[in-house]
Amino acid sequence: MDLGIGGRVALVLGASKGIGRAVAEELAGEGARVALAARSLETLEPVAEPIGATAFEHDNADLDAVPALVDSVTRALGPIEILVTNTGGPPASADPLAQTLEEWEAAYRTLVLAPLALIREVLPGMRERGFGRIVNVGSWTVREPLPNLMLSNSHRSATFAAFKTISRDVAGSGVTLNTVLPGRIGTDRLYSLSGGREQAEALGRSEVPAGRLGTPAEMAAAVAFLCSERASYITGVGLLVDGGLSRLT
Repeated sequence: MDLGIGGRVALVLGASKGIGRAVAEELAGEGARVALAARSLETLEPVAEPIGATAFEHDNADLDAVPALVDSVTRALGPIEILVTNTGGPPASADPLAQTLEEWEAAYRTLVLAPLALIREVLPGMRERGFGRIVNVGSWTVREPLPNLMLSNSHRSATFAAFKTISRDVAGSGVTLNTVLPGRIGTDRLYSLSGGREQAEALGRSEVPAGRLGTPAEMAAAVAFLCSERASYITGVGLLVDGGLSRLT
C-alpha cells in the first residue's frame, strides 16, 4: 500500500529508542524525509544515519526551544507536514497522592504543554498548505486508568482531549490530529514498570488476549497509516493498539 508520504517532511519526538525510534524508521521506510528529536544527539545519530534521517537535539521540557527546533527542521528539510509527538512516561507510584507539586508540574509540561507548543508552531503552515498529519503517542490508560500511574493517567488524558478539541477546529483544512493508544508494548519503559523483561512478557502472555506483548514496529505501522494520505478522513480518534487488552468498546 502506497501511503502517499514520500518526500514529505516528518518530525518525530522522543525518537532515540522504543516507539519513537520505530516510528521514525517506519516513516523513513515510506520515503518521508525524517527529522528526529531527543535530548541527546549522541543517542540520536546512530538511529538517524542508517535510515537517512536528520537528528536534532531537543528537550521536551524546554518549551521556549520549540520555535528554534521547528525553524531548524524547516531550514534543513522543509516545512513540517507530519508531526509525531512522543514523550516518555513520568514516575510511577503506588500511592496516587504521593507525587509532589513539582512532579505534577513536570509531567504537565512534558505530556501536555510540549505537544501543544509544537502544534502551535506547525499548524498554521499545515493549514495554509492544505495538508498536515499530527499524531500523539498516548496510552491505553486514558481509556482504563491503571494503578501506580497517576501522573500518566491524568496528563495523557488531558492531551487526548486537547487533540480531539483541535481536530474538530481544523478538520476542514486538510489537517488531522489523532492519538495512538498503545497497550503492553515491549519497550524499556514497560520492562521497568513490570520489574523486568521476563515479568513483562509473562504479563503479556497472561493478560493480553493476543497472548503476547506488542512490538514497537506494530505501533509504528499504526502511526504511519494515520500519517498517510489514505487516512485523510480519520481525525480526532484514539486508536487502540493493544492486542485486545482494553475491555471498553
